[in-house]
Amino acid sequence: MMKQLRAGVIGGAGYAGGELVRLLLNHPHVELAFVQSKSQAGKRLDAVHQDLIGDTELTFTEEIEAADVWFLALGHGDARKFLEANEPPRGTVVIDLSNDFRLEPEGPAAGFVYGLPELNRELIRTARHIANPGCFATAIQLALLPLAAEGLIKDAAHVSGITGSTGAGQALSETVHFSWRHANVGVYKLFTHQHLGEIGQSLRQYQPKLKHPIHFVPYRGSFTRGILVTAYTTCTEPLDELVQRYRYFYEGHPFTHVSETNPHLKQVVNTNKCVLYLERQGDQLAIVSAIDNLLKGAAGQAVQNMNLRLGFDEAAGLNLKASAF
Repeated sequence: MMKQLRAGVIGGAGYAGGELVRLLLNHPHVELAFVQSKSQAGKRLDAVHQDLIGDTELTFTEEIEAADVWFLALGHGDARKFLEANEPPRGTVVIDLSNDFRLEPEGPAAGFVYGLPELNRELIRTARHIANPGCFATAIQLALLPLAAEGLIKDAAHVSGITGSTGAGQALSETVHFSWRHANVGVYKLFTHQHLGEIGQSLRQYQPKLKHPIHFVPYRGSFTRGILVTAYTTCTEPLDELVQRYRYFYEGHPFTHVSETNPHLKQVVNTNKCVLYLERQGDQLAIVSAIDNLLKGAAGQAVQNMNLRLGFDEAAGLNLKASAF
């Protein structure tokens, strides 16, 4: 029998932290050792994440314990402060879900590897620290990486994407209220989204001389979870050849799939999947990419990275059912 390894979640009261707790409680090779939260310390986990009733009797703690892996589900900027104040024990793997260590030279300087398995699988296997990608960044990179691998991004890429309200976290603001979100949609961070840096960084791993911009228009959607992205750029390669190149690129990656039909969010919500679809009109190639922002875009990908790093099956604990209807 494989030894159970100890995992801790630091900042476990939010949406991504709650998803990590759910996944780790059901992981075949992991014991959830502790869940830290300053705001919820002393409360039972199932009092905050109410769907966990009957699954655990753990309570949130302010204390940080030794473990084989620490997941940092803290706010952007807080992960860096936490690690400055709390040095991980020797041998502890750190997986950070914030954007604090995704960009060079920040990541490598701090010993972090960028944790997109479809890009850096072998580096992840030996990394001490892993910077989990952003949610929009995951969907967009998986749409464009096979083109970059062939040197086929020869023009600006135009991307639009819509995300559910959980992508904004639990902190209160006008646009997360039900009265704003319901039956509504709006643009935010037009052309300036924080994930653009990591997207360009990853594409240049394959296409180092890439100079063409990524023009990204993100939307807030009137639903709770999921991301649907459409990216298009000039490409005159035959569509059937491009589809085969995408399938070859993702061959052996258990969660990224090339579909023959245009995907929708119910295929991926509650799963760690990314579903891609290619279509061309004239000289414009469009790639549709669909993920769950809290799973493949956050907690699920973090567990996938843990599996790779600790030598488990990559899909362990992640064979999840889509909501479908």
